Amino acid sequence: MASNESFRNLFFEEAEDLLASLSDDLVRLNAGTSDNEIVHSIFRAVHSIKGSAGAFALDELVGFAHRYETVLDEVRSDRLELTPDLFRVVQRSADHLAVLVEAARTEQCTDRVVTDAALAALDACLGSNAADTAASSTEESDAPEQAPILDAPLFDFPALSLDIGDLMSASPQSYDICFRPHPALYENSHEPAFLISHLAELGTLEAEVDLSALPHWSAPEIVQPALSWNLRLATEAGREAIEEVFEFVDGLCDLTIDAKDDDMPEQNTQDGAASMSMADTTTALLDAAPPLLQADIDMTEAAAASKMPDAPRPTLRVDLDRIERLFNAVGELIINQSMIAQRVDDLQLTHDADMTVHVESYRLLARDIQEAVMAIRAQPVKPLFQRMSRIVREAADGTDKQAQLVMIGEGTEVDKTVIERLADPLTHMIRNSVDHGLETPEMRSANGKDPVGTIWLSAAHRSGSVVITIRDDGAGLDRDKVLGVAVKKGLVPADADLSETEIDNLIFLPGFSTASATSLLSGRGVGLDVVRTAVQSLGGRVNIVSRPGKGTEFTIALPLTLAVLDGMLISVGNISMLVPISAVLETIRPMAGEVQPVGPNEQLLSIRGRFVPVIDLAANLGIARAIDADAPMLLLLVETEARGTCALLVDRVHDQRQVVIKGLESNYGHVPGVSAATVLGDGQIALILDPDAIVEQTHGAGQRAVSPT
Repeated sequence: MASNESFRNLFFEEAEDLLASLSDDLVRLNAGTSDNEIVHSIFRAVHSIKGSAGAFALDELVGFAHRYETVLDEVRSDRLELTPDLFRVVQRSADHLAVLVEAARTEQCTDRVVTDAALAALDACLGSNAADTAASSTEESDAPEQAPILDAPLFDFPALSLDIGDLMSASPQSYDICFRPHPALYENSHEPAFLISHLAELGTLEAEVDLSALPHWSAPEIVQPALSWNLRLATEAGREAIEEVFEFVDGLCDLTIDAKDDDMPEQNTQDGAASMSMADTTTALLDAAPPLLQADIDMTEAAAASKMPDAPRPTLRVDLDRIERLFNAVGELIINQSMIAQRVDDLQLTHDADMTVHVESYRLLARDIQEAVMAIRAQPVKPLFQRMSRIVREAADGTDKQAQLVMIGEGTEVDKTVIERLADPLTHMIRNSVDHGLETPEMRSANGKDPVGTIWLSAAHRSGSVVITIRDDGAGLDRDKVLGVAVKKGLVPADADLSETEIDNLIFLPGFSTASATSLLSGRGVGLDVVRTAVQSLGGRVNIVSRPGKGTEFTIALPLTLAVLDGMLISVGNISMLVPISAVLETIRPMAGEVQPVGPNEQLLSIRGRFVPVIDLAANLGIARAIDADAPMLLLLVETEARGTCALLVDRVHDQRQVVIKGLESNYGHVPGVSAATVLGDGQIALILDPDAIVEQTHGAGQRAVSPT
C-alpha cells in the first residue's frame, strides 16, 4: 500500500486539475454562458477539494471551502442571484482557494487577515444567513471532517453515539439505507467514504461494511468492486435530505432508503456530491485494515478501473528526471546519426545503395524518436494563462481599476521548461499592462471607452517558434514622458534624437520606471528589464508596439523547445558557427557601392531605402579571416531586439540545420557573443551565436536602422 505522502501528493495533483476546471467554468460564466450546470460543476469542484482536504486535516482550507460552497449552493438553488458583484466575489474566492491549496502543498503559513477578508466577502453574500454559516464553518475548522476508518468491519464516526436506543429516542425518524457502488462511481472520482461521512452530518449514523462479496486476494481477475454498506441513520432532516447526499451518483450505485415506520421500502437511485478518487479512499479507509483485506480492495480497485468500458484515457505520471535523461540520450542519438552520415560521405560510400538506404532509415527513425520525446515535454500554455487571470484581478484591485483577461490559443503546446521560465516575465508584463496601460474607469468613460479595460493574452505557433502576445486597450505609451524620464535618469543623452520605436524600447532599460510613487506594483525600477533578460535567456525576443489612445502590444517570440535549434551554419575564419534561424532574415551579396564606410571602422549597408550597420564577425570575435579582404562580401541580415536590423559579415554560408543545444555555462563558462554550442556530424564543435549580444558589444551606444536623407 502506498504511503500517506504519496496520497497527499495525489490529492494536490487532483486539486490542481479541479482548480483548472473551476477556472474554465468561471471563464465560461464570465463569457455569458448561463447554463446552470456550470454552477453545479463549480460547486462540485469546490466540494471535492474540501472533502479531500479534510482527510489530511487541512483545517483552514476545509473551512474556507465550506463557506465558499455554501454560497455556491445558494446560487445553484436559485436562492441567490449571480449578479456582477457576486460573480466578482466568486472569482476572488476561487483565487484565494488556489492560494490556500498552494500554501498547504508547500506547508507555508497564509495571511489570516486575507483569509478573513475573503470569508467576510462570502458572508456578505449570504446576508442574514452569514452568522449561522460562520458558526458552522468555525465548528468545522475546530473539528475538521474525518474520514471513516475501516475497522473490521464497522465505520466508527468520532463524536457520534452508536447506541441505537438513544438514536430512536432522540430522533423522530430512522432510516435503513443499503448502498452498493457501481464501477462507474469510482470512475467518476466519487468516494463512498465521504458520501457516508456527509450522511453522518444529518444525524446519528451507524455504518457497517459488507465484505461478503469480496473475493480472496488470490482471485485471478477481479472486475467489479465488491464492497457495500448497510447504514442506519436517525435524523430529523427527512428523506429529501438523504437523497440530496446521493444526488450526484444517480445511476452509479444501488441505493435503497427504507423508513423504519414505512410498510413498504422505497428504492431510489440518486446522484451524490463528487469527492475524492479511489486512491484517496485508501488513505482514509485502509490504514487500520488487515493486510489481506488491503490486498483485496487494492486489487478490486485496480481491476475495476482497468475494466471500465468508458474509462478516460489512461495516463502515467513519470519523474521529470527520467524524461530529462531520455531527452539527453535522444540528443546524443541525433548527434551519432549525424556523425555516421558524415562518415559515409567522407568514405564516399554513397554509391552503395544498401548503405544509403540504411543511413536514411536511421536518420528518419532518429527524427521520429526525437519528435516523440519532444512531444512528451510539450505542454499547453493553458495552466500558465489561467494563472494570469488571477494576476489581472489582483492588479486591478490594487490599482482601483476594472480589468478583464481574454485568453486566445491556450491550447498551444510549448516545452515544459519554457513554460516554467516564462511565468515570471509574463506576470511582470500583465501587471504592467494593468498598472501603466489601462486607465481608471472614470478616464475610460470620459474617453468613450468601456469602463472595464481588456487585456488580450494569446499564443500561437509561427515559423518554428511560439509567439505570445499581450495587448491592452489602454492609453498607450506617453512617449514624451518616457523620454523625459530616461533623460532625467541618465539613461540617454539629453540631445538624443530617437525614433518612436527607440523611445518605446527605453522602457526595457534597467532602472527605468515612469511611476511617480512606489506601490505594490511599480515604482522600484524593476520590471520590464527583467522581462527582456528572461526572454533573451530563453533564446527569444520581445517587441513592443504602442498607439496613443489605442493601447500597447508586447510580442514575445520563443523557441518551441530549449533542447533543439534550427540554425544557419556559417563559417568565420576556419571556425563553424550557427546563427538561430529565427533571427535570420536573408543572405546578401551586396553590389558595388551598396556598402559605404562611416568613420574609421564602421560600415553601412544600403538596402531597400534604408541603411543598416555592418558588423564584421571575425573582428568582433577576434578571429583571423579565412578569405581575402578583397573578396566579395557575404552578409547575413539579422533582426535584433535592441538595434533592429543589422548585417553580419561572414566568410561562408553552408546550409540550414537542426542541432542539439549544449550549454556552455556548466561545461566551460560564459563566452561573449555566444549563447551555446553543438556538435556537428563530423564531430566538430560549433558555437551558437547570440546576434543581440554580438550587436551590443559592437555598438554599445549604437543606433537602430535609419532612413537615408
